[in-house]
Amino acid sequence: MFKKILSFSILLYSCIAFSQSPPLSPEAQVSIFTCDRGEELYSTFGHTALRIQDPNNALDVVYNYGYFDFRTENFYFKFVKGDLQYFMNVTSYDDFVFEYKLDRRQVIEQTLNLPLAKKQELFDALNKSLLSDEKSYTYKFIDRNCTSMVVNKINGLFGTEKIQKVDDKSISYRTLLYPYFENYFWYKLGINIVFGAKTDGNAEKLFLPIELLHSLDKATIDGKPLVSKKETVVNGVSVQPEFSFFNSIYLVCLVLLILVIINKQFLFKGYLFVCGILGLFLCLVGLYSEHQELLWNYNALLFNPLFLLIPFVKNNFSRKLNITLLMLLLIYCIVMITKPHLIIMIPFIVTNLYILLKLNGKNPLKLLTSIK
Repeated sequence: MFKKILSFSILLYSCIAFSQSPPLSPEAQVSIFTCDRGEELYSTFGHTALRIQDPNNALDVVYNYGYFDFRTENFYFKFVKGDLQYFMNVTSYDDFVFEYKLDRRQVIEQTLNLPLAKKQELFDALNKSLLSDEKSYTYKFIDRNCTSMVVNKINGLFGTEKIQKVDDKSISYRTLLYPYFENYFWYKLGINIVFGAKTDGNAEKLFLPIELLHSLDKATIDGKPLVSKKETVVNGVSVQPEFSFFNSIYLVCLVLLILVIINKQFLFKGYLFVCGILGLFLCLVGLYSEHQELLWNYNALLFNPLFLLIPFVKNNFSRKLNITLLMLLLIYCIVMITKPHLIIMIPFIVTNLYILLKLNGKNPLKLLTSIK
């Protein structure tokens, strides 16, 4: 597949270089693909691509802003930092559709009602981007992705926002994203721990493929619908993963319950120390990363970096530290009251509260003996 894409790209580049983008015929069409979600984490939210078809010029290509290179030096560090470069590529329509047929992921096509001059302008702009620095862009989860790049290209034709978000803007980004991780517990837990306060803001930006599909259905140009035709080009199969105890909150509850039942002080302190390492990471990654979604992460109140001090302090200072941590945990509980991920954080909240009270000489439920 990669060799096909490379060969096709070289051929297209050659055509562009020598012909300066061939003029499109009146039969040319511009359409947008909305692709269903996949099973891999990077495909969880679906995908958006842009097709230009002109039978008179034997042209049928798909421009895709979703490429990245795993071979990039320090790939994971760049991804976390937020300066990983994504890039636009082009492939044939047949190759693009074939890939989604293999994955059994639905693809919906919306043909845009654009004047020929605008189609040509878009075609020229896309080809120019392929041969310039505009081909690459710094990926941002909410602000700049495969969907927002396509939206910007179409809106740029008119110098105004013809395509605007029509889905609910009053809910938070976190609430909007939460259903995407149904039956993917570890993804859901990890994302909600790592994401900070920005994702609790109102979801006003159009950045998800399904949102673009809905927005295109409502968009108009000069009083006429922007979408002239809508059809399903790939019939996908919705595959819901079977329930797995090891991919559920029940495993977390069991592990934490065993920790509490064993009732050993060194295990309690060891658990809190690990939580402290996680909290320190949440604080530092917010300073290191350019992803604004990672800033001001209040989950550091639950996985508190101050836990790192617990194994090394004694006597009065230990008691004062525990009281401080209990107060910070109370603040966290107040912050979490309206958050959609409260339910998956409850096991950690209850466990941390119980352990802190036990280490402070209390037996909160009076169900267990003193710490051994």
